[in-house]
Amino acid sequence: MGKHDEAGIRRQIETVVERVTAKDVEGLKQLYAPDVVSFDIEPPLRHVGTAAKLAAWTRVFEFFDRLAYEVRDLTVVVGDDVAFGYAYARTSGTLRNGTATDGMWVRITYGFQKIDGVWLITHDQVSVPLDIASGRGVVDLQP
Repeated sequence: MGKHDEAGIRRQIETVVERVTAKDVEGLKQLYAPDVVSFDIEPPLRHVGTAAKLAAWTRVFEFFDRLAYEVRDLTVVVGDDVAFGYAYARTSGTLRNGTATDGMWVRITYGFQKIDGVWLITHDQVSVPLDIASGRGVVDLQP
C-alpha cells in the first residue's frame, strides 16, 4: 500500500482517459470489475455489470465523430485492497453532425478494489449539481 498503489490507480484513470478518447470499448472492459455498479449520468438509477457500463460508454461514443475526455483535479485515497478517487470530468469534441462542443463538467467518484493484484473500478458515480428550485441539473459550471 502507499505511493505505489496510488500511482497504479492514477495510471488506471489515465488509461480510462486514453481509451475513452480512442472510443476503445474492449480496452475499457479491462479496467472494470465484472460486477461493477455504476451510478451514471443517464437513467436508470444504477447500471450493473461490465456490459451495462460499456453500453453506456458506447452510447456516448455514438454521439461523437472526434472525442476528447478529460479528468481534472483527481484526488485518490488508498487502503490495503480498496480505494476511492474523485475528480471532475468532461467529454468534448466534434459531434457526428459536425457541431463542436466543449461538453459539460461532471463530478465523478471512482471506487476501486485490488483484485488479483490489479486495481479495478468496482463503482463509479457521475453527477451534476441540482438547482433545487427548478429541479434541473446545473451543467454550465467550471472547475
